[in-house]
Amino acid sequence: MRVLNERLPLVVMPAWNEAEVIGDTVRDVLENGPACTLLVVDDGSTDSTARLAREAGAIVLQMPYNMGVGAAMRAGFTFAQRWGFTRAVQVDADGQHNPADIAKLLERLNRGGADIVIGARFSTVGDYQVRGPRRWAMRMLAASLSRVARTKLTDVTSGFRAANRQAIDQYVRQYPAEYLGDTIDSLVAAVRAGCSVAQVPVGMRPRQGGRPSHSPLAAAWSLGRSMIALLFALIRGRDHRPPADIVQRASVFK
Repeated sequence: MRVLNERLPLVVMPAWNEAEVIGDTVRDVLENGPACTLLVVDDGSTDSTARLAREAGAIVLQMPYNMGVGAAMRAGFTFAQRWGFTRAVQVDADGQHNPADIAKLLERLNRGGADIVIGARFSTVGDYQVRGPRRWAMRMLAASLSRVARTKLTDVTSGFRAANRQAIDQYVRQYPAEYLGDTIDSLVAAVRAGCSVAQVPVGMRPRQGGRPSHSPLAAAWSLGRSMIALLFALIRGRDHRPPADIVQRASVFK
């Protein structure tokens, strides 16, 4: 049953051609996570992602065409703001994030002192590992953003995050759509706008289906791009333009 209840946290799940796994992921969150309103932002999928997500119990916001994770998340946060949600949690559609860990992020958010809570993979929980140059690059990114955020962060590319109302409002004002904009760039912009950041350790599960967004070769190529993304995030000026009216242009299925 699809429920739109702004008193509950909003789980925002961007998805692009995830028909193989989206139904199971939605049901997993609704059955094993805390009570929530679940929004799937279908980013212009050409398969049955939207239909299967809706049948599994999600509210579906269907983008007119593929716009990327950053644009999909900005649409999700705009939806959260317009419907009056005060907490929003980003969860991947591939089933790697454990729905039970959503409560950990929300508990840390509810304690105060942080506007954004990151579910950190490189911590004391689970056995998620990244080796070689990719691991070194991620450590450099974490060290750099730790200085920007003035707190120790170990996993700044995690797509498992919770945001309070202040962070939601900031994301609506500026949520970059460029490469890694949904992780590094958005975090830098939020910190510069006055948002505070914390992290909690979470475990990761194997991808439950579908194809990963990057092959090992593409992941290796992304290292240099990651550092460039961080550089541009650090030198980028604040964007005070109002967001494009994507929610109204998209189709919402309840």
